[in-house]
Amino acid sequence: MKRRERTRKLIELGGLVAKAGLVELTDDDRAVIFGLLVEGAAKLRGEHREEVQTLWRRRGKRAFDESSID
Repeated sequence: MKRRERTRKLIELGGLVAKAGLVELTDDDRAVIFGLLVEGAAKLRGEHREEVQTLWRRRGKRAFDESSID
């Protein structure tokens, strides 16, 4: 992956963190945000990966749809 593509991807992923409201909800506590991400990764490594991923995908799509109305 080229540097510019990687940078764009990282910016977009950071935007998702902000869009989810995690910056405000955690008072910009990066340790808490990182902990949330680590916890999510652990769930995706677990035996219920498919169910968790399906649930989160549905929630994410719904949140995207709702936020595009604003």
